[in-house]
Amino acid sequence: MNAALRAKAIIVDPAREWPAIAREAGDPAYLLSRYVAVLAVIPAAASFVGACLIGVVVPGMGVARAPLADGLFGAVFGYVAICLIVLILALTVYLAAPSFGGRRDFDSAFKLAAYSFTPVCLAGICLILPGLRFLTLTGFYGAYLLWLGLPPLVQLPRRNALRLAALVTVCAFALASLAATAQRTMFGTPGL
Repeated sequence: MNAALRAKAIIVDPAREWPAIAREAGDPAYLLSRYVAVLAVIPAAASFVGACLIGVVVPGMGVARAPLADGLFGAVFGYVAICLIVLILALTVYLAAPSFGGRRDFDSAFKLAAYSFTPVCLAGICLILPGLRFLTLTGFYGAYLLWLGLPPLVQLPRRNALRLAALVTVCAFALASLAATAQRTMFGTPGL
């Protein structure tokens, strides 16, 4: 799988891409190692470069940079956090889908979580410059992708897709906020 081509396709034309994804075999281990792990490098590397090499301007002090060790550990923490968040979101879809009229299929739930988290990972490039960090909010495009992907992947009725998408989006936002706060507190580096 070419992660860059899939990321482009899911961002540019999700209505066409979700049915193609639904037809593919969905091995979560393969998807985690070949797609999520590749995309998770973007925010981790951007966070490291932004915190350790570029730094932030602190009034009266000049430019403040995180120590390299803290930046490295923070990047590893952020990388692992993204992989765990995708796994937790997949479990959320897997467990909640029957309550909303969908089918319980972990492979499909993992595909849905992984591909709908794509904008969040891509928005992580904005962690490189302190003035651009607000642009990480473009990751909310993932909620739209999730909403579009629910019917073809978990056979969820369209009328219930919005409610399940809202539940998973709130869960994703809470997990990402928790991970970012933990990363900033422990290592002094920005996270998603």
